[in-house]
Amino acid sequence: MSTRFEGKTAIVTGASRGIGLAIAERLVAEGARVVVTGRGKEALDEAVAALGGPERALGVAGKTDDPEHQADAVRQAIEAFGSIDLLVNNTGINPSYGPMIDLDLGVARKIVDVNVLAALAWTQRVHGAWMGEHGGAVVNVSSVTGVRPAPGIGMYGASKAMLISMTELLALELGPGIRVNAVAPAVVKTKFATALYEGREDEVAAAYPLKRLGQPDDIGSVVAFLLSDDAAWLTGQAVVVDGGLTLTGSTE
Repeated sequence: MSTRFEGKTAIVTGASRGIGLAIAERLVAEGARVVVTGRGKEALDEAVAALGGPERALGVAGKTDDPEHQADAVRQAIEAFGSIDLLVNNTGINPSYGPMIDLDLGVARKIVDVNVLAALAWTQRVHGAWMGEHGGAVVNVSSVTGVRPAPGIGMYGASKAMLISMTELLALELGPGIRVNAVAPAVVKTKFATALYEGREDEVAAAYPLKRLGQPDDIGSVVAFLLSDDAAWLTGQAVVVDGGLTLTGSTE
């Protein structure tokens, strides 16, 4: 494993498990120190232990769209590790399934608050605290539902499309010192996505040209690339990581 991130600090939101934890694990393996966030302190404590303990990782519990939590995590990152060079906005929710025309508008607002506005807020805070002066890299975790319509989870997809659009605009605004990119995964085998494949994994995977669902590490490696200097001439892009699924015209 390389040492691409030696001496750098990352914040990864929603990283007590799944894709977020896999991203944090990859960054630590390549030399970074990480601050991981999530709602449950016990799960975060387990994640920190798996990441190598307090010398390599710090967990800060809270709701990702809570301004006080955001400010606390940014403050603790700088106090503990001295910088915030990398940011991964990974937290996302999808609390509703069904036609968008029937969607409760309160639920719609919550989806946008967590999946989009919280990502903007984290970026603003990290920019003000460190990156605005010192530079850095940001990756937003979007979804293939942000590039192709996904019936049944339309508001989730709409929020992920907005996240891609925001990624492009922030890349324009924050260059050259800060690069901003996104990843757009298809179904990855996590607790969050269980309902999309549980009990019928072979059937779902058959639609993918690579004939399998994603693993969290599949996303972690791409995010690490986008955050690294290996991607130094790449900004404002949404990299689809989907086992070829969108080549078939589908998102599920």
